[in-house]
Amino acid sequence: MARRRRPPRAGAVNELPPLRILGQIAALQGIYYAAALVLMLFTSLVAGARFSLDLVFGWGELRGDTTQGWLLGFVWLCCAGVAVIGMVVLIGRSKLVLDFALTLHFLHLVVVSFYTGLLPRNFAWWVTMALSSAGTVVAGTYGCQWRELRPISFGGHAPGAGTAGGSGAEAAAGNGGAGGGEQGDEEMGFSRGRGRGRGRDGAGEYEMVGMRGDGNR
Repeated sequence: MARRRRPPRAGAVNELPPLRILGQIAALQGIYYAAALVLMLFTSLVAGARFSLDLVFGWGELRGDTTQGWLLGFVWLCCAGVAVIGMVVLIGRSKLVLDFALTLHFLHLVVVSFYTGLLPRNFAWWVTMALSSAGTVVAGTYGCQWRELRPISFGGHAPGAGTAGGSGAEAAAGNGGAGGGEQGDEEMGFSRGRGRGRGRDGAGEYEMVGMRGDGNR
């Protein structure tokens, strides 16, 4: 007997995880290079140096024997911090941070290699990218975990807001509910846990007493 297929859930046709992942990778890469362009341009203007795309897509200027090389290394670490913010906002899942961080730096390696026509040969470039990758993974994981563990608010109120008033209202409601239950029991002609009740006709209260045996009269 053929097994009946489960009907697709609503909106499953419109959800394309591969395209979504590619979009997130492209957005993250764009944020990374946008931050690099802005910071490289700013540092070049401050230092009075000439700005060129080689600072972003090249590896020759990133070296450990010049001040400019150290400054470029620091700028790339700042770009990694901007990428972490993008991960927390766009990805938001700590389990995916490692994949996205390594993909980000691998694509940067590919872009730099195609732009220059050679693999990076400066040791400082590899050290900077290694530190950037490690920092992105650690900071991105921490940031995404912080986002995942944030308390969820229901009804448009933040958790903990109005705690005193809420607890007082709940206590009053609980007392009112308990009092209402006891009052309802008394109106029905009996009382729980007490020897006194109120008649259904409202004639007054009565008290239950023990009945004596015939021999004691």
